[in-house]
Amino acid sequence: MQIRPTAVALAAALTLSLTALPLAGTAAAHSAPSSCTAQAGPPSATGGPDTEALCAAIAGLPDHDATAALLRVGGKGSWRGVAGVRDVRSGAPALEHARFRAGSVTKVVTAAIVLQLAAEGRISLDGTVQQYLPGLLTKDFRPITVRQLLTYTSGLQSGPSLGDTVEDGYPHRFETLTPQQVVAASVALGPGYEPGTQQNYDNIHYTVLGMLIEKITGDSYAHQAAVRIFRPLGMRDTSFPHGADPRIHGPHNRGYDWIDGKLVDVTDWNMSDRWAAGDMISTTKDLERFLVALFRGRVVPEPQLKEMFTVPKVPGATYAAALERFELNGKVIWGKTGSRPGYSTVIAATRDLSRTLVYSVNSTDAKNDGLTVAKRFAFPAFNR
Repeated sequence: MQIRPTAVALAAALTLSLTALPLAGTAAAHSAPSSCTAQAGPPSATGGPDTEALCAAIAGLPDHDATAALLRVGGKGSWRGVAGVRDVRSGAPALEHARFRAGSVTKVVTAAIVLQLAAEGRISLDGTVQQYLPGLLTKDFRPITVRQLLTYTSGLQSGPSLGDTVEDGYPHRFETLTPQQVVAASVALGPGYEPGTQQNYDNIHYTVLGMLIEKITGDSYAHQAAVRIFRPLGMRDTSFPHGADPRIHGPHNRGYDWIDGKLVDVTDWNMSDRWAAGDMISTTKDLERFLVALFRGRVVPEPQLKEMFTVPKVPGATYAAALERFELNGKVIWGKTGSRPGYSTVIAATRDLSRTLVYSVNSTDAKNDGLTVAKRFAFPAFNR
């Protein structure tokens, strides 16, 4: 089961005051220097980011909640921030252009590829899993459309994992659970609800979409992501691990999590079961490039792009195709969170790109509800 904040909880968290807890236990490294860089917008620009609050958010790292933070705010005025340490043992300053596990932000890439295939006429969003992936589902399932997979309304139940919490998963971090095994186990449970009647955020929808991409293109999901999105946009530091490789290759800040009262290095971890739902490695610069290009229609053409900003008419729904909608201080914000042990990621923007936010925080409780990180680092980007 993947734990995430609901839109209501996230919005509530963003309105809380900033908090920072003192460093404790084995994380007793000295605070590293933080770097804040503000760039003024054009002369007519007003309502730029709250740079004072942003700098305050990253001051004092590492602390109990995070060991490092990398933030990029854009739109009308821009701001860059880096703080914390590369690893708690050496106390070396955090790397500004570090690579990190982007978690479920991967789903936005997956959705974009599927919508590109729809724009090319290779699939229909109203086409079904039964049509494109015959034999994957049993006769217990009613037709599930591609659009329902995109909007988490398919009725598929959660697949298995190697641990529902970081504590449970840590002993199994080098084991492999393939996407095929995850989907097969989900299918064996039968449908959880009638397709299109509920919205249930879960990795399983996007794992099946990864299979769809491979079936339609006759190519690997990772290669399709590279040739369709990463290379055209110049996302040179974004990639997927090779199979079960547990490492982050290239410059990166170590990830940590509190396990049994001790701060444990959780950087090396086999994430292959997350695949098209959460296996991507990237940088804040690359994700900002992707976010801006996506919202400008350079990744997915209209009318398919509107699917990413259209929440289905389902009670309590907050997600469109991958992106979540919420409101803060009168602003409608579209974004996606991602979390893997030791790494918490967000991409978010107003639809007109007047404000954009990308951050990677080395959260020491990244797989919890994410509220502590969100209220601390996201609020200053959108509070005016």
